Amino acid sequence: MSRIGRRELVIPEGVTVNVNENTVNVSGKLGNMELNTKPGISVNIEEGKVLVTRANDTKTQKQLHGTTNANINNMLIGVSEGFKRELEINGVGYKFQVSGSTLTISAGYSHPVVMTAPVGIKIESASANELTITGCDKQVVGEFAAQVRKVREPEPYKGKGIKYKDEFIRRKEGKKAA
Repeated sequence: MSRIGRRELVIPEGVTVNVNENTVNVSGKLGNMELNTKPGISVNIEEGKVLVTRANDTKTQKQLHGTTNANINNMLIGVSEGFKRELEINGVGYKFQVSGSTLTISAGYSHPVVMTAPVGIKIESASANELTITGCDKQVVGEFAAQVRKVREPEPYKGKGIKYKDEFIRRKEGKKAA
């Protein structure tokens, strides 16, 4: 059996989980999330724990077993604690500006790049060089952070660009004068 699929997920306090046939609804203080399970995968709630089981041992069922368990775990964490990605921008004149759900990035182009955050995502900027993206859906938070980073990826010579706060940019040595 899948080790991840076999794991019992403990339901945190303040979180409710409802299962209707092939739909799992999770609601908590940070929001509501829904997951549609594939045929052959069943989700059961027993004594404050969520259990995921599969109908047979085919390869696709084994894959879906672990994936479904991981997705439900992310939903439980998302509605109770939330997910956060921190980015920072380095370079002369590079900066973030946040107004509501609109993010304006000055990253060395002839024009500022304007991005709108998806529904359920909250963006904050503690300073002009730092950005925090928070939300209850791990996939949406990560995808929006990747789109922001893609505006100007960090380059290895001077380290200019947008990077994750915990990311290490391996620096290269430039050309040497003769």
